[in-house]
Amino acid sequence: MITLAQASAIVDVALKKGRDSNLAPLTVAVLDAGGHLVAFKREDKSGILRFDIAFGKAWGALGMGFGSRTLASRAAKTPQFFTMLAAASGGRMISNPGGVLIRNAAGDIVGACGISGDTSDKDEMCAIAGIEAAGLKADPGTD
Repeated sequence: MITLAQASAIVDVALKKGRDSNLAPLTVAVLDAGGHLVAFKREDKSGILRFDIAFGKAWGALGMGFGSRTLASRAAKTPQFFTMLAAASGGRMISNPGGVLIRNAAGDIVGACGISGDTSDKDEMCAIAGIEAAGLKADPGTD
């Protein structure tokens, strides 16, 4: 289980990492293991679709059980399958890096963080920073 305090810390540290790195305005969503929103912040001037993208990155990682970096790699290799996944998920799944699974000390998935606003690699970097600062393990997936 991810607590509100942990989710809030993830969001705040991720946004600070974005400011410290001079990134474009970010939107950060943290979901619990069941895909429910626990914490969310959208920086001023962040685009209106950014929440849907951030949520979709986190939700897709939870839905498939691996980080969205792996989703992106697999989508490139099997686009028809991912078209079907998009349909099955009602368009909620985003398969770009920036959706990072959150694991506890035992390695169990307790949630996911999705970020949108800058490049996918930079979004992912901020998610990892937030998750690790909250004392949890970040699992972005692999290429």
